[in-house]
Amino acid sequence: MTDYPSLHMIINGEKVSGGGRRTFDVINPVTGEPIGALPLASAEDLDRALEVAAEGFRIWRRSTPQERAAVLSGAARLMLERADDMARIATMEQGKPFAEAKIELMMNVGLFNFYAGEASRLYGRELVRPLGQRSTVRWEPVGPVAAFAPWNFPLGNPSRKLGAPIAAGCSVILKAAEETPASALGVLQCLLDAGLPPQVAQAVFGVPDEVSRHLLGSKVIRKLSFTGSTVVGKHLMKLAADNMLRTTMELGGHGPVLVFDDVDVDTVLDTAVMGKYRNCGQVCVSPTRFIVQEGVFEKFRDGFAARARSVNVGDGLKDGTQMGPMANARRPEAMDRLIGNARDKGASVDTGGKRFGNQGYFYEPTVLSQIPLDADIMTEEPFGPVALINPYGSEEDMIAEANRVDYGLAGYAWTNDVKRQRRLADAIETGMVGINSHMIGGADSPFGGVKWSGHGSEDGPEGVRACMVLKALHEG
Repeated sequence: MTDYPSLHMIINGEKVSGGGRRTFDVINPVTGEPIGALPLASAEDLDRALEVAAEGFRIWRRSTPQERAAVLSGAARLMLERADDMARIATMEQGKPFAEAKIELMMNVGLFNFYAGEASRLYGRELVRPLGQRSTVRWEPVGPVAAFAPWNFPLGNPSRKLGAPIAAGCSVILKAAEETPASALGVLQCLLDAGLPPQVAQAVFGVPDEVSRHLLGSKVIRKLSFTGSTVVGKHLMKLAADNMLRTTMELGGHGPVLVFDDVDVDTVLDTAVMGKYRNCGQVCVSPTRFIVQEGVFEKFRDGFAARARSVNVGDGLKDGTQMGPMANARRPEAMDRLIGNARDKGASVDTGGKRFGNQGYFYEPTVLSQIPLDADIMTEEPFGPVALINPYGSEEDMIAEANRVDYGLAGYAWTNDVKRQRRLADAIETGMVGINSHMIGGADSPFGGVKWSGHGSEDGPEGVRACMVLKALHEG
């Protein structure tokens, strides 16, 4: 069995800890007990990380595409070799089932391999000019990147934040979530062991507002990449504006799922239920608001609730576990508040709706139906294991409900009508749409949202271009 590792920061390839630094207790969400003490960065540590990142950019911007590709593909191979240990550590920190953590790591492998290839595909273009003149447009790395990653995908989020800048020729300072530090450190260590110069990527931890103000207030940083809540994203954008930083913001979601009466309900439920309770619902693209046509509403609601009751909830390291605990103590509290408000407004609790167990942060898979639109949970991202199911009559009303909220990250629709599929693909106001599927994204596909769900993209060619700037060169 993998032991939980000792914790540190990484600055210039050195493991930084001790020295009287403040610490943060990392908690195992299964037990609610500490499993590690994480050192938090001092102002001096952050200054050192900035100094090293500036040097790292001078080094890495001169690297060849082949050198960048070798590091990324080498890190992917090391992840494969270390897969079981890395996945177990992620489960210990975050709570998700081991099988889910393993899938997450394999997605990282695919992403790093894609970015390795993309490093050689950063094409510019030549413009037509009179004889003797030449104009070209080329992509160049933007500069040192400050990258802030959340806890819900402790391996995947740091990989996205590190992979794109490295492929583009940038340096990066990663501040991953203090709740899941060992997973992030494991990803960075794979890159360093694959030959990444130590100046190119740093990992720091600390009080989030202190770290963000310090890094974003520095003239060293040229870009901010953030994944997290809309509230925090807006705050960081204001800080970034002072130094005119470029930003990629992957923020919250409130995923609508339109289910029409021409589908086979059981087929939809086969993927919808596990899609909803994957990672205990702590997924920004989680299917959340099920907008169900009246003809199949009762069958869909009852079937969803029955399947939710059969989900095996427990320790993610035990065989057969389908859903682990919530990741930290804040999440069950938020669920209690949102579900309590919905119940008070008249919603039906068809199953679940409460915590269980005498330790840790376990919450029952929950189904609410007939929820009034003025309930908080209908506009506030629940980020937990709760499905919201309401009946609707017409396609127009269903589309209106899908687009009602300020979020626009991922949307889904289920129908066998081909013309309707095309209408929905156009009408749903999200950055990503799944038609007859809850599987969206991929290493080669842009991942990002619209409206309050942010701007810019990760993954795909767009993820690398987000860490680059255009230069137009004109020669006489």
